[in-house]
Amino acid sequence: MKVIGRTKEIETLEYCYNSAQSEFVAIYGRRRVGKTFLVRELFNDRITFYASGIFSEGIESQLTRWNQEIAGFDYDEINDADNWLDAFRNLNTIIEKITQSGSKHKKVIFLDEVSWLAADRKTGFLAGLDYFWNRWASGREDIMLIICGSASAWITDNIINSKGGLHNRLTRHILLNPFSLKECELFYKDRNIPFTRLQTAEAYMIFGGIPYYMNLFMPHLSLYQNVDAVYFNEGAELSNEFENLFRSLFSNSETYMHVITALASKGVGMTRNEIVNESKLSNGGNLTKILHNLMICGFIRKYKTYGNKEKDSLYQLVDFFSLFDIKFRGRKEEYSNDYWLQISSTPLYHAWSGFSYEKLCLLHIPQINKKLGISGIRTSVYAWSGDMNGSRSQIDLVIQRADRVINLCEVKFSSGVYAIEKKYADTIRNKRLAFAYNTKTRSALHNTMITTYGVARNIESAEIISTVILDDLFE
Repeated sequence: MKVIGRTKEIETLEYCYNSAQSEFVAIYGRRRVGKTFLVRELFNDRITFYASGIFSEGIESQLTRWNQEIAGFDYDEINDADNWLDAFRNLNTIIEKITQSGSKHKKVIFLDEVSWLAADRKTGFLAGLDYFWNRWASGREDIMLIICGSASAWITDNIINSKGGLHNRLTRHILLNPFSLKECELFYKDRNIPFTRLQTAEAYMIFGGIPYYMNLFMPHLSLYQNVDAVYFNEGAELSNEFENLFRSLFSNSETYMHVITALASKGVGMTRNEIVNESKLSNGGNLTKILHNLMICGFIRKYKTYGNKEKDSLYQLVDFFSLFDIKFRGRKEEYSNDYWLQISSTPLYHAWSGFSYEKLCLLHIPQINKKLGISGIRTSVYAWSGDMNGSRSQIDLVIQRADRVINLCEVKFSSGVYAIEKKYADTIRNKRLAFAYNTKTRSALHNTMITTYGVARNIESAEIISTVILDDLFE
């Protein structure tokens, strides 16, 4: 199967394979984002040894699977290991024998879902990995050790930021992000799925740029039918994905889901105190760890609003599928069939699509900057809210530019050209005035509309300096 996108990641991995030294590479990212697929498709028959952890199993089951992989090399003098140190020693022996047979190519060792292999610190997996790399592999020139996992927080804490024997031992680490809109378009084209760009965007707003979810779509079904088939219908593949996703990543998954559910209730995000109040969790070290892990795993982001300090930072849910699931879970009982088609005409859909499209734009800031002609100018992205004359104003996307211009962006998801009416034009004007009054900025303020198909020309549209449309996000 063809690998879509991932150009920089492939260049890095091929460079490591062809380098004159042994390489230790960690690949991490959100579950279902395609880490395993990338490695297996890229290296294929170049993989010397492959082992993957088993979810929610102890050391006995993990070692049994490892021993089975070792046994496939059919070396009689190697006995089954009952601890990780011996397991890695057996791996050493196999590689030595392959080298002695005349192989001069790099030996690719691929350890997938390493957090499940480790199970917990008491199993000794990290000590075995430490032994394998530091005492043996790093001194050679022909080893490429790739570790991979969806528990990004585990890899970050135990490998990338290790304070033990693996400290500073990685030669490369790769964060594999979801697809961009352009990569999604290429993916659907490769699978002969005839989505329009608006349908591609809506699919992204539901499932994110997650290849595993996208691969469930069938070419002969419409977008609405596909959403029903993979999520709403009885026994659908993703009907329990939200719970399964968090249970596979975190031991106390219920607590993590409480935080995610709380954040889903406020699109712009929440302060730490607001999360505490909404989720009913205590404001202590455990919450700090939860928020840190959710950020590392790509479910939330932390950002500052314009003009505010770090302590006033907001935490925002940015995982599309989690937001979709929380908003629409259980809604199918209200309809007999054609769930998504019917839901798409409800106020709940319109509120959700507005939030989700804002997040879609947030992930495509480079494309927005390109359309605005400011790709070469340093920019910072914020949200902002403030009061003026007793009225509250909020701007979800503020682009501050080094050339002393600030784009105040209004984001609207629409099935057609967006027509600005007088009431909304007054709102846009008042937001600009409120921003200028509260921030005391000396930069020029440009009202910018980011829509799907652009803005209709009328007397009210004169308030808009620049526009960005959906096609621009595909660049």
